[in-house]
Amino acid sequence: MSGGRRKFAPHEAGPTAEAVEGPSNRSFGLIVGGVMLAIAALSFFAGGHSGWPARIFAAFGAPLVVLALAAPGVLAIPNKLWMKLGLLLGLVMTPIVMGLLYALTFVPIGLLMRLRGHDPLRRAKKPPSESYWIVREPPGPDPKTMPNQF
Repeated sequence: MSGGRRKFAPHEAGPTAEAVEGPSNRSFGLIVGGVMLAIAALSFFAGGHSGWPARIFAAFGAPLVVLALAAPGVLAIPNKLWMKLGLLLGLVMTPIVMGLLYALTFVPIGLLMRLRGHDPLRRAKKPPSESYWIVREPPGPDPKTMPNQF
């Protein structure tokens, strides 16, 4: 890249933020507004609250649905901002989720394997052994069948 800022994290070789194409303005308004109205309805019918979460979600959801049906062009900027928020959340959450996955699965499995003395890579040194070669039974293909491996 010449002179511009990178639009993706260094650990990613994926597309830049401009290359990601979002949904149409109409579908953005209908889906996001519809989900907000559904959350408002669930919050309202669940009870136990003063009703303010339902009002907030309805206050944002209803105009989105109306604008999506009447004037979807007005939703161009909110659609782009929503997509940028999604990209930002992806950049932040992916390393966190991958780190948790590693810490909660691979580390405990590795520790259990070490405690049981399991060495799948056979890294432990065996000084009295003549060779570390593993004999295959039955033996592999004839070496003459592989003259040019590289």
